[in-house]
Amino acid sequence: MKQTNHQFFDFLDFNTDLSLEEGVSRLWKACRPIDISQNGQGVVLIVPFQCQLLSNEIAPDTSVSRKNYHVFLRALGEKILRVSIGFDKKIAETSDMLEVADDLNEMTLAIEKTPKAWKVIDANGVLRAVFNLSNPEIDHWSDLLPEPEESMEAVFYPDGKKAVILNAYDQFFPARMDAMCLSFIEKYGKPSKASISFHAKPDEKFVGTGERFNKMDLSGHTFQLKNQDGQGVNNKRTYKNIPFYLSSEMYGLFLHTSTYCKFSMADFSTKSVQLLVEEPVLDMFLIGEDSPEKIIYQYKKLTGFPTVPPVWSYGVWMSRMTYFSEEEVNEICNRLRAEDYPCDVIHLDTGWFKTDWLCEWKFNNERFPNPTRFVSNLKKNGYRVSLWQMPYISEDAEQYEEAKTNKYMSTLNAEIIKGGSNFSNLDYAGTIDFTYPKAVEWYKDLLRELLDMGVACIKTDFGEEIHLDAKYHNMAPESLNNLYALLYQKAAFEVTQEVTGDGLVWARAGWAGCQRYPIHWGGDAAASWDGMAGSLKGGLHLGLSGFGFWSHDVPGFHGVPNFMNSVIPDDLYVRWTQFGVFTSHIRYHGTSKREPYYYPNVASTIRKWWKLRYALLPYIIAEGEKTTNTGFPVLRALLMHHPNDKMCWHIDNQYYLGNDFLVAPMMNSENKRDVYLPEGNWINFFTGEIFTGEKWLRNFEASLEDMPVWVKVDTKIPIYPETVNCTDDMDMNKTITIKIDANFKGIWKHLDYI
Repeated sequence: MKQTNHQFFDFLDFNTDLSLEEGVSRLWKACRPIDISQNGQGVVLIVPFQCQLLSNEIAPDTSVSRKNYHVFLRALGEKILRVSIGFDKKIAETSDMLEVADDLNEMTLAIEKTPKAWKVIDANGVLRAVFNLSNPEIDHWSDLLPEPEESMEAVFYPDGKKAVILNAYDQFFPARMDAMCLSFIEKYGKPSKASISFHAKPDEKFVGTGERFNKMDLSGHTFQLKNQDGQGVNNKRTYKNIPFYLSSEMYGLFLHTSTYCKFSMADFSTKSVQLLVEEPVLDMFLIGEDSPEKIIYQYKKLTGFPTVPPVWSYGVWMSRMTYFSEEEVNEICNRLRAEDYPCDVIHLDTGWFKTDWLCEWKFNNERFPNPTRFVSNLKKNGYRVSLWQMPYISEDAEQYEEAKTNKYMSTLNAEIIKGGSNFSNLDYAGTIDFTYPKAVEWYKDLLRELLDMGVACIKTDFGEEIHLDAKYHNMAPESLNNLYALLYQKAAFEVTQEVTGDGLVWARAGWAGCQRYPIHWGGDAAASWDGMAGSLKGGLHLGLSGFGFWSHDVPGFHGVPNFMNSVIPDDLYVRWTQFGVFTSHIRYHGTSKREPYYYPNVASTIRKWWKLRYALLPYIIAEGEKTTNTGFPVLRALLMHHPNDKMCWHIDNQYYLGNDFLVAPMMNSENKRDVYLPEGNWINFFTGEIFTGEKWLRNFEASLEDMPVWVKVDTKIPIYPETVNCTDDMDMNKTITIKIDANFKGIWKHLDYI
C-alpha cells in the first residue's frame, strides 16, 4: 500500500478507497474517563469511546452514541503496572507466554480524587497513575478551526518514577491526527483491532522487539510482529518477533498477545510509540527500572527465565546440510579427533531419514543400520548427537495416516499438498497441533524413541509459520501462528529433559516466553560479511528481548551467489569462527563443507581458535549461569553496561560477552575497523596493549590471527589450562585464573600450550 500520510490508511490499515470500508469498518477513539473505582486489589476506569467519521479528516461522528469500556490497572510488585482493556472480549489472566515469578505479588491500589485529576496510589503510598480531568488552558481568539476532540489523558508510573505518557493530542490540527491515545476498530459492528500510543521524546531510543536485523536504535521504524521464515538476516522478515521493547527513558513495555501486531517506534509520528494489535484486547505490562538489565529482569519475571544448558553444549558443534550415512559421520568425527580439533556435538541435518527432508523421526536403516550402536560409539568418542526435524508432516510420511486419523495435525481446509521441501511449511500436508494435549504426547513419543537410544538434542527447526487455512483444536490459526514456536519448543524441551536430564533444544523460531527453552540460533544467514553483520544485529536485539543464549551458523548458512555451492573465503571462515568463539554457543552449519580441514590455508588457525574456545569455557559457563537469574544475556549490547553513554545506544557491531569481554568482530577483508571503547581503562586481550576510553579507535588493525577484544584492567578471567578433545575430558577443578593487568602480554602467550 502506498503511503498516504493519513492515520486511517498508513497505521490503521484501512483501505484507501473508503467506499470499500463503508458498512464494514469504523474507528472509535477514547474520551475522558467518566468513573474510577476499586476492582479487587486494582482499579477500573469507565472510558467512553466516540465513533469517528469515515473520512480522511478525523472528526467525531456525533450521530452515533458513545460506547463505554473498562480499563483495568493492576500493580505487580513495585516495578510493573498492568494496563488492560477488552473491547467485548475477555482479558486473559494468564497464558502460555506468562510464567510469573512466585515473588511477583500484586499490590493493592487506592484512588485519590480531585476535581482536576484522579490519582492511583499503591500500598506504599507511591504514585502509579494519574488521569487528567481538567480542560487545557485556552486563550480564545479564533474560530477558524474546530475545538480539539475530547481525549483521554493519562500518565502511568510503573515504578513510581518513570512517566509513561498516553499521547492524548498528537495532531497538526484536530482533523489531522498522527496518533490516537487509545482506539479500536470495528468490523461489521464488532470490535476487531485495538491501538494505543505513548509519547516519545525527541531523543528517545528504542531496542528489542525480537530478532531485528536493523540498526541498534529502532526509532523511525515500524515492524509487523508476525513470525515468518526470515530467509536470511538482512531483511524485515524475522524468525523471532517479541512484543516487548525497551526505551532509553528506562521503561519497558510487554504487549501480552500472540496475535499479529504492529509496533511503530516514533515512525508514523516522531512524537509517539504506537501499537496496533489484531484483536479487540490491549493487555500491557509497563515496566519501570533503573537500568536495561533490571527492566529485562522484570520482563523475565513475567515470562520466564532460561534453564542452565549442559556443559557439553558450550563446546563446538559440527554440522552441514547434510550428512547422509554412519560412515560419513564417523569419518568426520574420527578425522577431527586425529587432527586435534576439540569438538562435542555432531549434528545430523535433513539426511538421516529414509528420504532427505522427509521427516519421519526414524533413521534410514540402510545408511544407519544400528542407530543405537552408532550413537553409543560416538558418545564413547566424546560426541553427542543432535538431530534435525520439523513440526510439519508430509503426505508421504509414515506417520501421516496416524496423525490425520487421530487429529494430531491440523486439518486443512484446502486440498492437501504433497510433501517436498523447498524450505516451506506450505509444502507439507499439515502442522502438528500442539494445542491438542494428545498430539503433544504423540510428538513427545516420537522424540522419546530417539532420545532413549542416546540422542542428546533435537533441532526444533522451522515453527515460524503454520498452515493458516487449517483448523486447530484450541486456538484460531491467526492467534496460534506466533505462539506456535513456544508450544513446539516446550514439548521438545520437556521430553529431552525428561529422558536425558539435560534441558535444551536448538531452535530457530521465537515468541515471548521461548527464552525458557534454550538454545536459539539466528537462522539462515548468507555466508558473507553482510550475513555476519546481520546475524550480530539480530542477536543483540534478541538479547534485549529477554533471550539469554544465542548462536549463529558459522560461517553463514548459504553460499552467495550459488546458494548450495559457492566457495567460502578463508578470511570469512576465520573471522566468523572468531565471532563464534566469543558467543554463548558455537555451531558450524551450512549448505556446503564446513569442516576446518577443507580450508587447509587456515586450518591451523581454526584449530588454535577452537582450543581457545575450550580454554574460555569456565568463563562462558559462569556467564551462562548468570542469565538464568538476571536480565543479562550472555551476548550483550553495549548499552546494557553503559546506558548513560548515548553512543552505546547506536552501536550494533560490538558487544559484551558476559561482564568482562568487549568484542568487536572483524567483518571485512581489510582487517581494519572502527572500534568504540566506553569509559575505563582497557587491555587488548590478544596484544596486551592498554587503551583508555571513552573514545573511538579509527581503522583499528588486527591480523587474521587476532581479533579486536578488550578486557578492563585488573579483570580476572577463569581459564581451563589444558587442551582437551571435548568437555568430557575437563575437570573444572583444574581451572586457573589469570589477571589482566599491566603485566599481561596477550592471551596467546598465556596459553602457549595451544
